[in-house]
Amino acid sequence: MKLSICTDVMGNLSFTEMLDKCVALGVEGIEMTGGGWSPAPHFRAEHLLADKYLLKSKLREIEARGLKIAALNCSANPLDPGEMGKRHRKEMEDTIRLAGEIGVKKIVTMSGLPEAAPGDTVPNWLVYTKSWPAEMPERDRYQWEDRAFPLWHDLVKLADEVGVEKFALENFSAMLVWNPETLFRLRNEVGPKVGMNLDPSHLFWKGADPIASARALGDAIHHVHGKDTRIERGLADINGLLELREVTDVANRSWNYVAVGAGHDLQWWKEFFSVVGMMGYDDWVSLEMEDFTMSTEAGIQSSVDALKATIIR
Repeated sequence: MKLSICTDVMGNLSFTEMLDKCVALGVEGIEMTGGGWSPAPHFRAEHLLADKYLLKSKLREIEARGLKIAALNCSANPLDPGEMGKRHRKEMEDTIRLAGEIGVKKIVTMSGLPEAAPGDTVPNWLVYTKSWPAEMPERDRYQWEDRAFPLWHDLVKLADEVGVEKFALENFSAMLVWNPETLFRLRNEVGPKVGMNLDPSHLFWKGADPIASARALGDAIHHVHGKDTRIERGLADINGLLELREVTDVANRSWNYVAVGAGHDLQWWKEFFSVVGMMGYDDWVSLEMEDFTMSTEAGIQSSVDALKATIIR
């Protein structure tokens, strides 16, 4: 396995400053974010497709530092029923085309989340029982069969055309694909090009065991994010794990995203990467740093140190 970093966390730096920072951290690759919800300015697909000189210049800067592009990341909701969905779908398609043009084989993204019924104007994450009320089975069918399956058949077809080999869908909340079971529901429909970006941080607060999830996924693990979550002692016992507070309200939340090692010790992470390797995954592990309990610099450095000490080389 090789260590990379999601570039979102360095969105305040210039492109060359960001690359130099990656070199100084000792990572081998970059998961280049630049579409969907990402504010990072470094590698926006629509700009690079329109300006081949700029694209070649940026690729030269990456190569000159001995870095590799681990994946292109476009975290987005292309199934949103409003204008955002149209924009995100285009940005995902642009990201796929850009990956094909520069020989990047993997797209890290999200499945998307649609409305629950025709005419609804907001996405609806249906995670309560499908047995009640009576409309639930039809809402579930509509989201998957009428909305998600056609989109993903189209995206897989586009990826086939340009030479992209893998989609790695993050098991993020408020998405149709948010755990192994939902991943396989989509994968069984559209094929093995779709797999999971296995991110332990989200599984922790959902009450799942990411090591067990890795075993269940097997060769459907297409990417791994190094990101931790801490369940906050006492607070989770009062209100449970469905947290509504802002992510910056760290002192009052029942769980928080934290630097790698600040939620689960290095022994846990060694076992996790060992099992991921046993399942056949020997590719990039990308640090995604969203710890608001400490400074960004401290979070990045401590996470990089923890990942270097635990990933399987």
